[in-house]
Amino acid sequence: MSEPITKAGVSRRGFAMGIMVLGAVVISFAGVLVRNIEDADPWQINFYRAAALVAATLLILLIQYRGETITRIRRVGWPGIWGGMLLSVAGIAYLQSITNTTVANTLFMLSAIPFFTALLAWLIMKERLQRETLMTMLVAAAGVAVMLTDGFGVGSMYGNLMGVVTALGFSGFAVIVRKYRDVDMMPTLVISSAIILVVSFLARYDDLDIPVNDIVLCFIWGAILSGLANWIFIVASRYLIAAEVTLFMMLEFSLGPIWVWLFVAEVPSHLTIVGGAMVISAVACRSVAQLVVARKHRVPVDPAPPL
Repeated sequence: MSEPITKAGVSRRGFAMGIMVLGAVVISFAGVLVRNIEDADPWQINFYRAAALVAATLLILLIQYRGETITRIRRVGWPGIWGGMLLSVAGIAYLQSITNTTVANTLFMLSAIPFFTALLAWLIMKERLQRETLMTMLVAAAGVAVMLTDGFGVGSMYGNLMGVVTALGFSGFAVIVRKYRDVDMMPTLVISSAIILVVSFLARYDDLDIPVNDIVLCFIWGAILSGLANWIFIVASRYLIAAEVTLFMMLEFSLGPIWVWLFVAEVPSHLTIVGGAMVISAVACRSVAQLVVARKHRVPVDPAPPL
């Protein structure tokens, strides 16, 4: 069941929405990195990106828990293992989708993540959406559809299917993290990245020699962008229902083309600009409204709990 909203709860929700905006901004720069990768294929990218994320997450856990790191990893139990498996499926399927169908088709599939998450959260945890959140989701989804209108294509059945698998995998991960929010789920990042690392190695064990530039970009993507974004996602899941957390991912779709335009000189279409403005406006209005409510209650925002 959804938790009752108290004054302190409102404040925490405002804090969580704020950091999710930050997380969406951070991960939206991934498109710029991808545009600058020279030769690496999806399996090679996943191998080095996963290696970086495993190393970064383990370093954080070792600094925080020291000798108890292994115990903390074990503490996630089967929920953490399932969560890690689902996140790894989403990570592998994403690059398979975006390289086997149109970018527009892939992003359109991913825009369904908040809706899949809302359905799973209702079935598993009986979480109910607030009317304002549902309206924000609908407007943001419409914005994504407008953004991608020019780029829609038939694509390959395999690529389109991988897009759906990505959406379902991440939605399942989001629900698990939310359901077990009283447990530090950071170790799931180690589990998911280790799975991706092994699968990618098996797929390309005889061909992992790529330019140093590509390796550096993959490490930045994995250790910094993915690491920070996933940490924020896990923290925010303690205060926001599952569908709300995934809603902020839509900001990535609208901000990504802006950074590519600014740093790679890839000019977005008029429809991309209009649709992106719809997404940003919808999410911004929802976030500002929540922060105004928190300020009205005058309850100090709780800091992020230690992970």
